[in-house]
Amino acid sequence: MPDAFVYSIPLSTRFRGIDVREGMLLRGDAGWGEFSPFLEYDDPTAQPWLRAAREAADEGWPAPLRSSIPVNVTVPACDPERARAIVLASNGCRTAKVKVAEPGQGLAADIARLEAVRDALGPDGLIRIDANGGWSAEDAIARIPVLDRAAAGLEYVEQPSPTVEDLARVRRKVNVLIAADESIRRAEDPYRVRDLEAADIAVLKVQPLGGVRACLRIAEDIGLPVVVSSALETSVGIAAGIALAAALPELQHACGLATVQLLTTDVATEPLLPVDGHLPVRSLELRTTLPEADPERTAHWTARLAAVEALGRGVGQDLHS
Repeated sequence: MPDAFVYSIPLSTRFRGIDVREGMLLRGDAGWGEFSPFLEYDDPTAQPWLRAAREAADEGWPAPLRSSIPVNVTVPACDPERARAIVLASNGCRTAKVKVAEPGQGLAADIARLEAVRDALGPDGLIRIDANGGWSAEDAIARIPVLDRAAAGLEYVEQPSPTVEDLARVRRKVNVLIAADESIRRAEDPYRVRDLEAADIAVLKVQPLGGVRACLRIAEDIGLPVVVSSALETSVGIAAGIALAAALPELQHACGLATVQLLTTDVATEPLLPVDGHLPVRSLELRTTLPEADPERTAHWTARLAAVEALGRGVGQDLHS
């Protein structure tokens, strides 16, 4: 096996505007790490993603406090029939995270999707929605009660609006819990969510926030219940999310880590897929035949890795000059 490998895997359902997931796997003394910032992210944005990959490959993770992690099934902004099928095929997940506020779709599409998910889950399942900051505060305040009724009760709404100030306003006006994702992982100050009392739940993603230990520090300092979520990774990246969820002192909610099933294949001999709604805390072995990217994409990712590594060295030199 090489020490670095570029993968390219088609998705089973279009998600986050992409049909193919690409990234790099890096091997070190502790095992494998994943470096897979989305293609539109610039080099500074990709730096914490590389720190997370190096942590996994070179250091490993803290000791786990639990042996399995409850997870939600993730439902893209698809038609109701597809949404229902995804939930029914989720291997026992009793919580569903449903994408809403998709560009080009209206409120009626979100309502129909939620009704289909509720039908598939039954009355006792939990439904959370994720708007990815797609609504203004005014739209969020108007739409959340409608979608709460369509879902027969929402567990929470993730990132209904783009800014922390918007989240704080929405939280004061609706009777559904608010979770912050982008307002933490893409913010200069992730603690403004805490300081402005803008959220009830913190969504943490290992790669965008720089690794498991960095996330544990944020979780301790932010003082909110944590949901660990994926960045649409292979099982190598998901293993880092599981390591974070396993090391948290408390875990009150199902985590958004059951996303390997959105990929048409995986890099692990035993992919991290849910069983009875849980993912195990365990080590991975990589397949001997991997879904390798073509030479052009491999060259792209090799150059990208070098650029982000060089940027990191430059930052280090500036800090110590």
